Amino acid sequence: MGMTMTQKILARAAGLPQAEAGQLIEGRLDLVLGNDITTPVAITEFKKAGLSAVFDREKIAIVLDHSTPCKDIKSAQLCAACRGFAREHAITHFYDVGQMGIEHALLPEKGLAAPGEVIIGADSHTCTYGALGAFSTGVGSTDMAAGMATGLAWFKVPSAIRVNLTGRLGPYVSGKDVILHLIGRIGVDGALYQSLEFAGEGVAALDMDDRFTICNMAIEAGAKNGIFPVDGKTLDYLKGRVSREFTAFEADPDAQYAKEITIDLSALRPTVAFPHLPSNTKTVDEAAGRPIQQVVIGSCTNGRLKDLREAAAVLRGRKVAAGVRCIVIPATQQIYLDAMEEGLLADFICAGAVVSTPTCGPCLGGHMGVLSDNEWAISTTNRNFVGRMGPTSSMIILASPAVAAASAVTGVVTDPVAFSRENK
Repeated sequence: MGMTMTQKILARAAGLPQAEAGQLIEGRLDLVLGNDITTPVAITEFKKAGLSAVFDREKIAIVLDHSTPCKDIKSAQLCAACRGFAREHAITHFYDVGQMGIEHALLPEKGLAAPGEVIIGADSHTCTYGALGAFSTGVGSTDMAAGMATGLAWFKVPSAIRVNLTGRLGPYVSGKDVILHLIGRIGVDGALYQSLEFAGEGVAALDMDDRFTICNMAIEAGAKNGIFPVDGKTLDYLKGRVSREFTAFEADPDAQYAKEITIDLSALRPTVAFPHLPSNTKTVDEAAGRPIQQVVIGSCTNGRLKDLREAAAVLRGRKVAAGVRCIVIPATQQIYLDAMEEGLLADFICAGAVVSTPTCGPCLGGHMGVLSDNEWAISTTNRNFVGRMGPTSSMIILASPAVAAASAVTGVVTDPVAFSRENK
């Protein structure tokens, strides 16, 4: 029987000729990831279990990104615990203030994820690296501790949903709109513990940043992972980043899928998700006019250079509306530097936005943009749950950078297509 991409990767990791949906396997890990929130818990479990050594200091990554630069005493203590563990075990891939970035943008940039690899991370959006043809998934901190010690993890092989992509994206439509559209169609549990495997001629029309965004939010449909086939764009991205050998897996023609879904990229419109679920989607013209008080452009979902370019193109020469706070967060130090060299940061600042060092801050309601009572934000982040960014009365609308930037100028949810037409 044929296998999907994910089944092939997990079979190889387990040293098996075949892996079938529902099968329990123990697989070798190529990378174990943690951040400043989840790693301290893993360290505690590591020590409680009497463990004294990591399996491979080159295959562990710790990124201090959620509450850094440290926002309070507790976050400083958590980061100190991570620093101490990294020193004690000589962890190669340890990223602190000044070198760090938002983990799911930083790791691909640093070449720490490659096709065919098995990656676990104590963060639910670890599924991002499926854009590179890897099997990557989020786990708990206890699993992270075990992975750091043994280099192994147990998996139940997921069944798969094949998402056939056709056509090409239109103006002001991006990967964020693709994944919001998909989640809106199938729901937040529509791919529960399944692999979302993207295929079809439309894949070639998506650039890597679009693919990272789509895989990043696979978890918001309940998926175990999201994954794209490896093509020329993938290989171009990997050049100069990954020098080790890797294997790109393709799904067999007779691979079994739980279901198939087709998305015509050319038919998509800019899409937003209203509170309080990523599945509560509307096309932006249906949502237009809703007043907002804050805009966040950044996160592991949409803080890459392409995202900043799209936002800057809308904000350039314009002003953020009175009464609106616009916060821009480049996802890594390199993206921050590239954006500065291109003049994008000047565009944001001249428009009246604030530019932050890389951090997850506002996405989880940590810092750099916490909401107050009854405030509405439009954000390029990945979750809009109750109380996610502030008190339970605050509201979050998920959107693409283009929608977020246009809304920052008008002060209400705005269709960037109509905005561009009206502001030529």
